[in-house]
Amino acid sequence: MSAREVAVTGLGLVTPAGVGVAATWQGVLGGESAAAGDPALAELPVSFCCRVPDFDAAERLGRRLSWRLDRFAAMALVAAREAVADAGLGAGGWDPMRVGVVLGVGTASMERYEAEFHKLAGGRATDISPLAIPRSVPNMVAGELGMDLRVRGPNLTVSTACASGATALGTARQLLLADVCDVVVAGGSESLCSRVPAACFHQMGALSRRGDDPAGASRPFDAERDGFVLAEGAGVLVLERVEHARARAAKARAYLAGYGASCDAYHFTAPHPEGRGAVEALEAALGDAGMEPGDIDHVNAHGTSTVLNDRAEARALRQVFRRPPPVTAVKGVLGHSAGGAGAIEAACTVLTLQEQVVPPTANLQCLDPDIDLDVVSKAPRQLRMSAAVSNSFGFGGQNAVLVFRAAP
Repeated sequence: MSAREVAVTGLGLVTPAGVGVAATWQGVLGGESAAAGDPALAELPVSFCCRVPDFDAAERLGRRLSWRLDRFAAMALVAAREAVADAGLGAGGWDPMRVGVVLGVGTASMERYEAEFHKLAGGRATDISPLAIPRSVPNMVAGELGMDLRVRGPNLTVSTACASGATALGTARQLLLADVCDVVVAGGSESLCSRVPAACFHQMGALSRRGDDPAGASRPFDAERDGFVLAEGAGVLVLERVEHARARAAKARAYLAGYGASCDAYHFTAPHPEGRGAVEALEAALGDAGMEPGDIDHVNAHGTSTVLNDRAEARALRQVFRRPPPVTAVKGVLGHSAGGAGAIEAACTVLTLQEQVVPPTANLQCLDPDIDLDVVSKAPRQLRMSAAVSNSFGFGGQNAVLVFRAAP
């Protein structure tokens, strides 16, 4: 075991496949898209998304807490509580000054801002909620989580667009390796299922327009893909120093062995066409893990279902791995939750290693001939795996790659 590894001892998920790790994993393995029409987006050019089903924050967190939380923060708290319970941790089981929180958020609460701006535009400035900013600014999701868990170590939010959740996990690992913390509760959360993101991403030409077939809209690597599907969700992982986990006889689900980050320095929204920044992040992550490309048995791709991203990512994988290992992209099922996606997909990568099965890429009917990858589709694939990579790439050319090693 490398001295640079940290243990993953807990997982928590809130996704369009369901609330909880078990529901999400079952949905991802099933390979059926969660996309459906959404009344909240009615009359917009794109009126469907992947929304978390039956998520009632008041029911799950209590009315006293939930009334001040926006949706992305409430989902993060529910996921964090599951992850901490899964790790067997909590008050009395840790030193609160040695427990950190790092959350990734992309846009925060566009839904909240839309409602408050509407009041302002209508000449109702005195009706604006005094909690509009405390509810909505990105740092508050980490602050709320710290209060909920009663932990007082480093507490921060990172924002690297759609790579935010993965960046948060990489940052958390650095805190552990620096011996600043014994435990870090880390992940990402986002809700894009509101009117401003739907209108904006449509105007950019980034969204699928398959309004007549929402469930078939998100199709990573497919020749007929035409854009991503808006989504929401939260993923939280409990990361620990290996020595700390051993001292309390905690069982690791997997180990976070490496992290690499880079910037394309190419375009404000489009990826470098040859995946230059992705290559650099992949190589940095492998080097950090002390691994060679041949050590990697699986790739959980960023796989957004956009023409440019999927091709650039495929080219990057071909350059780094020459013969890339089997690939999957869970956005076919879950859609794209931006700041939450990297953490959700990291959790799915951990589960893939733990269960030794690769989930299928939903809606992949005919592989794009420009994409020379072994993309798992149709059904889950049993596979012996020791290590896997999870890719996340964001606007601004910000890239984050995580390397996980299977627990013995």
